[in-house]
Amino acid sequence: MESSAVVRSLAALAQASRLQIFKAMVQAGPAGLTPGDLSERLGVAANTLSFHLKELMHAELVTQERAGRRLIYRAEFGRMQELLAYLSDNCCQGSACAVNAGQLQPLC
Repeated sequence: MESSAVVRSLAALAQASRLQIFKAMVQAGPAGLTPGDLSERLGVAANTLSFHLKELMHAELVTQERAGRRLIYRAEFGRMQELLAYLSDNCCQGSACAVNAGQLQPLC
């Protein structure tokens, strides 16, 4: 993943509403969510939601699919994995590691 794409992804997620929207789509899994579902679930106005979805799509963190008259938005799990891999690339001096969920330190 190129550093410019990483910056775009992190910038998109560095806003509270977009982070909440992305998290809801991750929780929804491959089924995704419609804008109406997202708006109702998160209490975000339709025009505001549209703006945030556009930013997440620009960062390639979200995909959009048309199903008849409905739009379905899904988290782009591959892109999320690339971002996580980029951020942890040099963890533990390049060797494989895991992070203990109860602590902020990697288990190297």
